[in-house]
Amino acid sequence: MNTPLVPVILCGGSGTRLWPLSREGYPKQFLRLSGETSMLQQTLQRLAGIEALAPALLVCNESSRFIVAEQLREIGLNNARMVLEPMRRNTAPAIATAALQAMENGDDPILLVLPSDHVILDTPAFHRAINLARDAAEQGNLLTFGITPTGPETGYGYIRAEGGAAGQVQRILEFVEKPALAQAEKYIASGDYFWNSGMFLFRASRYLEELERFQPAVLVACRAAVADAKSDLDFIRLDKDAYAASPDIAVDYAVMERTSHAATIALDAGWNDIGSWAAVFDVAKKDANNNSAQGDVLMQDCNDCLVHGNSRLVTAIGMRNTVIVETADAVLVMDADQAQHTKTLVAQLIHKERSEATMHREVFRPWGSYDSIGNGERFQVKRITVKPGAKLSLQMHHHRAEHWIVVSGTAQITNGDKEYLLTENQSTYIPLGVVHSLANPGKLPLELIEIQSGSYLGEDDIVRFEDRYGRA
Repeated sequence: MNTPLVPVILCGGSGTRLWPLSREGYPKQFLRLSGETSMLQQTLQRLAGIEALAPALLVCNESSRFIVAEQLREIGLNNARMVLEPMRRNTAPAIATAALQAMENGDDPILLVLPSDHVILDTPAFHRAINLARDAAEQGNLLTFGITPTGPETGYGYIRAEGGAAGQVQRILEFVEKPALAQAEKYIASGDYFWNSGMFLFRASRYLEELERFQPAVLVACRAAVADAKSDLDFIRLDKDAYAASPDIAVDYAVMERTSHAATIALDAGWNDIGSWAAVFDVAKKDANNNSAQGDVLMQDCNDCLVHGNSRLVTAIGMRNTVIVETADAVLVMDADQAQHTKTLVAQLIHKERSEATMHREVFRPWGSYDSIGNGERFQVKRITVKPGAKLSLQMHHHRAEHWIVVSGTAQITNGDKEYLLTENQSTYIPLGVVHSLANPGKLPLELIEIQSGSYLGEDDIVRFEDRYGRA
C-alpha cells in the first residue's frame, strides 16, 4: 500500500437546501453545522492517519477561493493545492482536472474523491473502508462507497451490488435514481442496495482511461483547461474558454454507470450528507423534548423542533416538528416533513430577483468581510472587518463619498496623496472621486464603520488601480 493517495475535495455546490443559512455566496461546506469546525475543515481533518497520504487537491469555484484558503489557514493546512473552476461543469470534469493535476509530474496516485460537506461520525470505520478499497483500486477497479442504509430514504440514489460478505468489495450491478417510498422500501427489504454516497476511490489513470472511453469530449476540454492553466497566488486557475467547452455531466453518468469495472464497499460509519434541515436535525444534539437549539433561542412547550438563531433572540411556543432558521436578513419557518422543498423556495426567490436567494448580508472578501447594517435614500452603513496584514485595493468611486470610523484596531489610510494611521474612535473622510485604500498593519482584526453617501451606492461603482488579490 505504498501508492500515494491524493484526496480530491469537491468544494462546489450552491447549498440551496439549507437556505437561509447556506447560500450560493457562502454554501454549507463552509458552515459550522455539526461542531466547532466547518464541514470542509472536518472533511480534511478526518483524513489524518491514512497511510501514504499526499497533499490534498481542492476543486472550488473561483468566487469562493479566498473562503477556502482562509478555512485551510484556520486548521493549519498549508500544503493543499486549489484548482479554480471558472464555471460549474459538474463532478466528471472537476475530477478530471484534479486527476490531470495529480499526474503532472509523471505520478499515478490513487484519488480519494470526497464532497466537502458530508458528516462521518466513525472515522476509524471510514479509514478501514478506504484501505480495503485501495487494494481493489490497485487492480484497476473504480470504487464508490455504498452507505449501509438505515431506512427507506427517498432523498438518495441507490446502488445495487452483487452479493458478498460484509467488508468485501462488491461488483456494482446497477445505479438507481432517487426512488419513491414504496420502491425504497423494496430496496431495503432485498438487502442488495446501498445509498450512493458520492464518494469515490480509483487510480488517476484508470479514471481518465474510462472517461476517454465514454465521454471523450470531457477529457479533451479538461486537458486543454489544465494545459493552459495559470498559477495565481496559491491557486491553479483553469483556462476559462477550454473548460467552458466541457459537457456538464456528473461522474456517475459519465463513468461509473457505464464502466464494467465499477465496484463498491459497504460503509457503515455514521454518514450523513446534511442535504436538508431534517438531516441537520438528525445529527444535532437534542434536549429531553427532542429539540435542538443553536444560538440565542428560548423554547416553551415545544417538541421535535430545530431552532437555529444567528443574529437575535428567537423564541417559539407550542411548536411541533418545526424548523425555524433565523439569519440577519431572512427567517425560514417550516414543517420538518417539508425539509426537502427549500430548493423550490429558493428558486422562487431567484425568480423574484431577491438578493437573499444567493448572498448573505455579510459578504466575505479576501481581505476580510463587510456587513451592510443599514441603508436608506442616498446612504448606506457597513461594518467592515480587515484581517491582520490585509489590504483593500487602491480604488476610487464615481458616485459616492465615504466616512470611516475606527471601532478597534489600527487602520493605515491612503487618501489621495496623503497616508496616515487611525486608531480607535478616530475617523476620516474620503471625498467622491478620490483614490484611496485601507490596510490593517496590526496583529489584530481591524473593525470600522463605513458610511457611504451619494447618488449611487452599488458594489459595481469601483475602479481598482492596484489589487494584490488578482481581481479586475
